[in-house]
Amino acid sequence: MAPAADPETETWTALYDADCGFCRATLAGLLALDLGRRVRPVAIQSPEGSTVLADLDPAARLASWHLVSPAGERFSAGAGAPPLLRLLAGGRVPAAVLAAAPRPTDRAYRWVAGHRTKLSRLLPSGAKARATGRIARHAAEAERRGRG
Repeated sequence: MAPAADPETETWTALYDADCGFCRATLAGLLALDLGRRVRPVAIQSPEGSTVLADLDPAARLASWHLVSPAGERFSAGAGAPPLLRLLAGGRVPAAVLAAAPRPTDRAYRWVAGHRTKLSRLLPSGAKARATGRIARHAAEAERRGRG
């Protein structure tokens, strides 16, 4: 019999829009707080992203980011913020605040998502490149640890 998985170390999958500089920069910032390496970034546009989100049409896949638990439960848009924050250093209190206000959290997320192209233009290309590098390093580390 295999040992039971440890819920404190199981890896979650964060699916993000790899073509969005703002999305990459935001994810990279969050990954910097993932001290336990519990979050594995996966581009929505990748073959794995297409498989994980196969039940959604391509437009719905890219309409928001998605967080998938080790058990396969999917959280999208603002609903993904509380479970993601619970995985990050210092994230429990912000997660509780956002979980207590799901409608405003989702509305705020939808506003940001609707303006992500404009927000991305405000970011220097160097910041976007550094974000891409951090995401790649985080994903590679997850692979090396056998969590991928």
